[in-house]
Amino acid sequence: MQVEVVKSKIHRVTVTGADLHYIGSITIDEVLMEASNIIEGEKVSIVNINNGERFETYAIPGPRNSGEICLNGPAARKVHKGDIIIIITYCIMDFEEAKSFKPSIVFPNEETNTLT
Repeated sequence: MQVEVVKSKIHRVTVTGADLHYIGSITIDEVLMEASNIIEGEKVSIVNINNGERFETYAIPGPRNSGEICLNGPAARKVHKGDIIIIITYCIMDFEEAKSFKPSIVFPNEETNTLT
């Protein structure tokens, strides 16, 4: 049997931009992507703390140590600059393996979106 479990989580980061006319995705500071084990093009779930929106898109790396968290394309309509969001990825694994699996979870500084 296989189960779907949380693989990665960036807990409570501040949206720095929303670009409706970009092709799509979420731009995430590359340092945060590495720390949370999220790769370019990976499907991510977004939870907006401010308005309760939940949606999916894919991750693209932003400049290192920039603190950039920018929703692009249609997802830009679901957030406002300054909103607090949680970024989550999931993976499917064997049930027994999942029992001992530990996700990569990071807690950035909400004001700067950097790791302290």
